[in-house]
Amino acid sequence: MVIPLLPLSPSLDAMDGADTSNALGRFLRRHRALTRPDQAGLQTPGRRQVPGLRRDEVARLAGLSTGYYARLEQGRQRHPSRQTVATLVQALRLDEPAAAELYRLARPVVRRRRPARVERVAPEVLRLMHGWADVPAYILGWSQDVLAHNPLAGALHSRFAYDDNMLRMIFLDPAGREFFRDWSETARAAVAELRKIALMTPDERSLTELVGELSIKSPHFQRLWAEQKSGQTVRRTIRLSHPEVGELHLSREVFLIASAPGQLLVIYQAEPGSPSADALVLLATLAASDLGERAPSA
Repeated sequence: MVIPLLPLSPSLDAMDGADTSNALGRFLRRHRALTRPDQAGLQTPGRRQVPGLRRDEVARLAGLSTGYYARLEQGRQRHPSRQTVATLVQALRLDEPAAAELYRLARPVVRRRRPARVERVAPEVLRLMHGWADVPAYILGWSQDVLAHNPLAGALHSRFAYDDNMLRMIFLDPAGREFFRDWSETARAAVAELRKIALMTPDERSLTELVGELSIKSPHFQRLWAEQKSGQTVRRTIRLSHPEVGELHLSREVFLIASAPGQLLVIYQAEPGSPSADALVLLATLAASDLGERAPSA
């Protein structure tokens, strides 16, 4: 179902040389005027001269130049890419019917879609990772999918229902806020990292679908994604909480896998002799015991 659009006033239609056949521009101006700054997560002290958002604010939220966004409203640019439309949907906080209408009006330029990336972890990397009995280790793919993990990492993440993707673990799984003790910092850094990946691979279907899923299901992710901030990374020392062994203070190291561009090897280590090191030993023992109980008898 598509919500019918109310006509704009003649003064708005005539702004900046926009012609009356410019349905896309009218749509953008209307929804820009309807979106309050606080809805978009903007702090705007003082009195404002325009209703809703300004052009430069929409452009910033969508990661576009102000000039390019102005051309969209003026009708001088009528067919933005699907990626651009997706960012405008987020910036203007459009619901599903309005988003569908924006896609219809924009008739976005369709780039040749890459086939879904099939990511496999090399056997050599798996052997290396599984050789670390006392170090949690896992492999991340392009879209932050957890492609593989060793038994200790599996035990560390055992409380998660969403254990297939780090972003889902952080934003969609209730266990995330308890597991990541510095959750807000972890969430912000994860979004910044995802944005960097998205800029490098704008046509990656799995990544686009992940951003869409998280934007719909997690208001917090949607706000962070709209901020367009980058440059933040997860601290090397992180605090985690596990229901069986308590709080852990671990160092986090990330390694690029040269033989598989886009894949990352992540490991956690504890300071030797520390309570966190003892907790990892206990967790490894519990994991081994659990595996032994589930092993089929001869």
